[in-house]
Amino acid sequence: MGVREMDDLSETGADVDAIIERALAEDLASGDVTSRAIVPSALLRRARMVAKAPLVMAGGAVVEQVFARVEPAVEVTRTVQDGAQVAPGTVLARLRGPARGLLAGERTALNLLQRMCGVATLTRSFVEALAPAAEGAARCRIVDTRKTMPGLRALDRYAVRCGGGHNHRNDLGAAVLIKENHVRCAGGVGAAIRAAREHAPHTMRVECEVQTLVELREALGAGADIVMLDNMDDEQVREAVNLTRETCGERVKIEVSGGITRARVGVLARLGVDVISVGKLTHSAPACDISMLFDLEAIA
Repeated sequence: MGVREMDDLSETGADVDAIIERALAEDLASGDVTSRAIVPSALLRRARMVAKAPLVMAGGAVVEQVFARVEPAVEVTRTVQDGAQVAPGTVLARLRGPARGLLAGERTALNLLQRMCGVATLTRSFVEALAPAAEGAARCRIVDTRKTMPGLRALDRYAVRCGGGHNHRNDLGAAVLIKENHVRCAGGVGAAIRAAREHAPHTMRVECEVQTLVELREALGAGADIVMLDNMDDEQVREAVNLTRETCGERVKIEVSGGITRARVGVLARLGVDVISVGKLTHSAPACDISMLFDLEAIA
């Protein structure tokens, strides 16, 4: 897997700054009373962040930014690049500076890093599950959804990329995606697609969710650019792919969503779908186990 760099987040830097500022305000609104009472202000220490389980790294620069805001004198040296897969015991970053600053930023930095590595690690497992699909995997992408942790979307999406996945639309204004409730409001699949064609920017493709072959035929007939096969089993997906290719060739992209497991992604890729969207990449990713440990020796 390729290594990702933090400049992938350059276009959403303001979002990342705001996330970090909110997280620090949440934890340090009243300062660190324990460290003020126990730790001498001039004490310097070295520390290291250590993976306690296998993981895919994501968020090294976020750690740097957290400590830069808490205590600029803290030096952070990343020892693992984002996107790299590491074993338990791997040192992810080394830190040096005022002990009070290290303690003040520890929890916020770990919370964000553990979350991002968790998303990247789960994403990598789905991407790797495509490998046995051989030729089918070459055209098929694993993508995220908008089911991100509230307030952390920029970091979640970046972590998905670190895991080798791709991003779906960032927000409701990024693309036309007609879902079940839109169809109910519009009076049907065809009516919804025609309304989207009339009012949406001409630069946007129109995607429509369908749950049956009847709805699929209606969507194809109305000119959908992308169809999302929602909660269909493998046989239904096979029929839907065949119908779409027979009717529209490769012009219409096919996305599959709902009930996606790692065991299914290879099968779906071989059936010829273009995109597999997986909500659990961001709504159910377990945080990775990472510790920050101080060295025993103080710095003179």
